[in-house]
Amino acid sequence: MNVTIRQLLERHSIRQFTGEAVKHEDFEQILRAGQQAPTSINGQQISLVVSHNRETIAKIAEIAGGQPQVATADLFITVVIDFNRTALACEMAEKQQVIEQSAEGIIAGAIDAGIILNALQTAANALGYGSTAIGGIRNNPQAMIELLNLPKKTFPVNGLTLGVPDKNKRPEIKPRVPLASFAMCERYDSDVVRQGVCEYNKTLRQWWDQQDMTQQPSYCESVASFYDHIYFSDIANSFEQQGFRFSDTLPTA
Repeated sequence: MNVTIRQLLERHSIRQFTGEAVKHEDFEQILRAGQQAPTSINGQQISLVVSHNRETIAKIAEIAGGQPQVATADLFITVVIDFNRTALACEMAEKQQVIEQSAEGIIAGAIDAGIILNALQTAANALGYGSTAIGGIRNNPQAMIELLNLPKKTFPVNGLTLGVPDKNKRPEIKPRVPLASFAMCERYDSDVVRQGVCEYNKTLRQWWDQQDMTQQPSYCESVASFYDHIYFSDIANSFEQQGFRFSDTLPTA
């Protein structure tokens, strides 16, 4: 099997680290791999804020809900939607930027952030490091904004831990929904998706039990525990404070 395909198929989140430092030359390659990822219109409206300081990482762990996997990581990388950069470019072109005041702007920024996060994780894994994507920083986005000194027109949308994985605590690869209910031919089929949910609910339950983690919820229980309420409730307010709007029209004077 192709080594890249194998790496992607065996991807899993790493939550246990040895405490060894990430090599500087490796880290630079990881950053460059993330930077080379595509962005909408080549706007490059993503920036990274890298946290090395233990106290800063501890604060990020607290903001993210007290996650030990964050607190024990060697590094934390915050992925920031950055329309401050593009606003400067528009200013130099003697035009005023308005994209951050639109639904398209927020969606484009969020998509670019996801693409870059994946590129960072893939590069890190290729060099033998482990990581976990962290959306928990949106639990208190204003605290992240203040901690990282983020200006208007920017937003900390997600992040990732980075470190040397503890091979003695390497997790098993978690199964996914059936492929046929993930990639559908020509048209979306809700019946196939429903069948896939039922099948995966059983599959994941069995997988947890095989790991002697019987306390873990099934797929349906897990999803419902998050999606039956708005679990990060300050996103819209923080976006607006940073100068964003989710709209298809510009505000009138």
